[in-house]
Amino acid sequence: MPARNIKSWLWLAAALIAVDQISKWIVLGALRPGDSRYVAPFFNWVLTFNSGAAFSFLSDAGGWQRWFFTLLALGISVWIVMLLRRHTSEFRLSLALTLVLGGALGNVIDRLRFGAVVDFIQWHVAGYYWPAFNVADSAITLGAILLAWDQFATKPIAD
Repeated sequence: MPARNIKSWLWLAAALIAVDQISKWIVLGALRPGDSRYVAPFFNWVLTFNSGAAFSFLSDAGGWQRWFFTLLALGISVWIVMLLRRHTSEFRLSLALTLVLGGALGNVIDRLRFGAVVDFIQWHVAGYYWPAFNVADSAITLGAILLAWDQFATKPIAD
């Protein structure tokens, strides 16, 4: 696979941010907070605002968490860009980092605009509901899985 430069990865992150923000814009135009729309026997569209982190961690912390998670995501994003500069030719690692970067920045935009992250995808089965999430959350999760895979995958030993 040909080596990529950092611009390719940053464009991919920007495209991911755009898809995330467009999907949220569509949902914000179609639903009100608390609304739920049936899509399939295992899937609903909902509109919730999560002021915390994953699984609503610290969502009831009183407001300081908005800035904490925003600064944390921005700091991690800077670190990811530095890593991407050094590892642009490592496809799996760079893809993983780019997914986390795009997802983190997509959610930062929500925190700055709304004070919380817009979540709207809800999976469920047999009366059990997974917490609502969004495109950015999906990218972060996939990126984390790829990062773990990359760490355990066999890499060629340099001479």
